[in-house]
Amino acid sequence: MKTIQQRLAAELGVGEGQVVVAVQLLDEGATVPFVARYRKEVTGGLTDTHLRLLHERLGQLRELDSRRDTVLRTIREQGRLTPELEAAINEADTRTRLEDLYLPYRPKRRTRAAVAREAGLEPLALELLRQPSREPLSAAAAFVDATKGIADAPAALEGARHILVEILAEDAALVGRVRDTLWDQGVLQSRLAKGREDPEQKFADYYEFDQPIKTLPSHRVLALMRGQELGILRLGLEHGRDVEAGGSPTVPHCETMIRRHFAIENRGRPADAWLLEATREAWRKKMKPHLETDLTRRLVEQAHGEAVQVFAANLRDLLLAAPAGMVSVMGLDPGLRTGVKVAVVDETGQVRKTATVYPHPPQGRWQEALRELAALARTHRVRLVAIGNGTGSRETDRLVRELKQTHPDLDLTGVVVSEAGASVYSASEYAARELPELDVSLRGAVSIARRLQDPLAELVKIDPKAIGVGQYQHDVDAQRLSRSLDAVVEDAVNGVGVDVNTASPPLLARVSGLNATLAANIVAYRNAHGAFANRQALCKVPRFGARTFELAAGFLRIHNGDTPLDASAVHPEAYPLVQRILRHTGLDLSRLIGNRSILNALPVAELVDDRFGEPTIRDILGELEKPGRDPRPTFHTAAFREGVEDMKDLQPGMILEGVVSNVTSFGAFVDIGVHQDGLVHISAMADRFVKDPHEITRAGAVVKVRVLEVDLKRRRIALSLRLQDSPDPPTTAPAGRNRSQQPTRERQSPRPAPATDSAMAAAFVRATKKGRAPS
Repeated sequence: MKTIQQRLAAELGVGEGQVVVAVQLLDEGATVPFVARYRKEVTGGLTDTHLRLLHERLGQLRELDSRRDTVLRTIREQGRLTPELEAAINEADTRTRLEDLYLPYRPKRRTRAAVAREAGLEPLALELLRQPSREPLSAAAAFVDATKGIADAPAALEGARHILVEILAEDAALVGRVRDTLWDQGVLQSRLAKGREDPEQKFADYYEFDQPIKTLPSHRVLALMRGQELGILRLGLEHGRDVEAGGSPTVPHCETMIRRHFAIENRGRPADAWLLEATREAWRKKMKPHLETDLTRRLVEQAHGEAVQVFAANLRDLLLAAPAGMVSVMGLDPGLRTGVKVAVVDETGQVRKTATVYPHPPQGRWQEALRELAALARTHRVRLVAIGNGTGSRETDRLVRELKQTHPDLDLTGVVVSEAGASVYSASEYAARELPELDVSLRGAVSIARRLQDPLAELVKIDPKAIGVGQYQHDVDAQRLSRSLDAVVEDAVNGVGVDVNTASPPLLARVSGLNATLAANIVAYRNAHGAFANRQALCKVPRFGARTFELAAGFLRIHNGDTPLDASAVHPEAYPLVQRILRHTGLDLSRLIGNRSILNALPVAELVDDRFGEPTIRDILGELEKPGRDPRPTFHTAAFREGVEDMKDLQPGMILEGVVSNVTSFGAFVDIGVHQDGLVHISAMADRFVKDPHEITRAGAVVKVRVLEVDLKRRRIALSLRLQDSPDPPTTAPAGRNRSQQPTRERQSPRPAPATDSAMAAAFVRATKKGRAPS
């Protein structure tokens, strides 16, 4: 039996020794960012991607081993553990295989088969299975025993049949083969449940729907499961051959597999009919329900995994979006009847002034709002105006444009910002502590302003699930989703680094080695004693010990402190190496930092020693060349077209600029400034086959799109990234097939099909504007 380390090495395609040391580091409490960045020599250069996969699979394999121990112990206590069975259990490399082996021995409620076994009827079942030439009633006569509840031969045969059905349905090798063939060739069928209505026609595409389960995309699986959960759809799993035969074959393909496995056939022998009846019951009443549940669970888990990946990728893109920088920003949280909430934050993110203006109907105090905003901008030297993209966004954007025109001396730039999650932050416990003097409605404007300055620093204050860039996130396993999103946030924060003298507690809490308590202690110490002058001063913070310093120091930045190295990603443990480099070059630190020619000419091999290998040395030289560099892209914003503020302003063929608000497995949603995000279907993203929309774009990206179709009634907008696409409405069809069609592989049409999966797409369009996934 392979060890966990051997299996991990094989799965990840790395050396076993690399896995062994990585597992040891993680077990000792090291974080993935720390190991990936500062222990490259130890792990042989395992990346953060390798380490995330390793960490996740390590937990799964340990759970498998724990379950294996439970299975072995249970069967051993029953006195039924043979050497062959023990070997098979030890070799089981998946939970499914392990459970197949355990199935006959799993403690069950008192079944009719169990009662029959207690009455001594198992030999009869096995005898008729081995010798179909025996006459069943004659063979059963020998087992009649009134004291055991067997009144006559038919009663004995009935009990034997229950036993045989269980034997046929629980054969581990057979169950595994049938499962595999159903997974490879099974077809998931969906029908409108009898007597049920779907008033909004959300699931109309799935009333008569068949599709091979291996080709079902994750979003469609989750849509089908949602329909079943609501009682609108009735789902079933059939073998492809049975579907091709019209759905009612004489003998289902999988039942035929059972017959062949046990050499059961109709040759006119006395017991053949009895055996065939047992086979039919084994498939229809035992094995099929079990495998339908099993494979549906597998399908859903796979869909959940893809949905989690989609959410994680979108969240990563949002967190690592380009920061506008720490300049004075005015945040506007748009509103119509309730007014536009205004918050001005300075270069440090501190709130300087708040207000509410009422430029829109019913108040319509437009000129008054312009005067007040101009005064605020001038007093606080505002350079950027962040406009939330919710209700009233375009009307407020028009207000800002007029403000720029009437006051060109202010040199303002208006930027529409996603306000997803801002309301969650506003009502949070942390916001109440951070901004206790502000009303909840004004806190949203503060958040909008700050997320323009630094998206990462502001978004970490919000539960990642509330940011609303997922795909059916409310249907996904909550624990799995949280683990994945937390890992994304951790990697993003540590990849950028954190200014320890300005960071908020939520941001500090995401740093390697820190937690909420330590983050609060750092901020309390900073408030009491002033800014940290160097990294070593962190050790004075309560509970900030040597191990915490080791894990966290490299990711904490101190600007304008005692040494420029503290503002870089160079870990303090490597400062002696920097001193060696200084001695080697004969330069002081101020002359070495940023000196590309000198740094590139250094003989790396001569600097290698027992402690620092080539990977670490090259990382340090890179940091010395550009200390504390921000890995995020340069700030750029979309310019919405003037005069295009509502869906009715759109015309097919228009080319517009917009911001990608969400990327799913079936396409990307783009905010083009009309209060309704448009969908770029995956088939309209490029002139080639696109497997994953993330290959083409990302959340937060500024893109140009062509309008293909506008459906005002259903509030849907079809867009294309292929600017040459014809605006003529495409012909659409359900992505699966009707019962009369033959199974076909899914393909992408040369033109987009925005109505495909209409329920799911429409739900996403509605929910994107609300900052949440469809529910």
